Amino acid sequence: MKARGFTLIELVVVIVILGILAASALPKFVDLSSDAVQAKADGIAGALGSAGAMQYAKSKIAGTSPVTAATTCSSALITGATCATSITVTPGVCSSGSANCTVACAEAGVTKSGVSQVPCDS
Repeated sequence: MKARGFTLIELVVVIVILGILAASALPKFVDLSSDAVQAKADGIAGALGSAGAMQYAKSKIAGTSPVTAATTCSSALITGATCATSITVTPGVCSSGSANCTVACAEAGVTKSGVSQVPCDS
């Protein structure tokens, strides 16, 4: 009767190959916290852009004029949005009816930023 199964050398080769694959894949999964902070900053920036557009429309309906980028960026800051360390919103210069609001999110020793475009009066 012939013996069936794997030899010790075959098992060691498979373990070595799995170790090499794990070592090459590990760096891709280690830095996920940085990607998470970037996604959070982008999400806050997107929500800020939507809220800024609503704030601009509300000001136009009420007849308040002119609407600056600083007004649109700061008054539309989402109160429920949080980053562990801090959120900083910086309005850009109003040009051609819109400005960029930059949102910096600091969390877990990592600071990432997202940008949204908000309407304003030039």
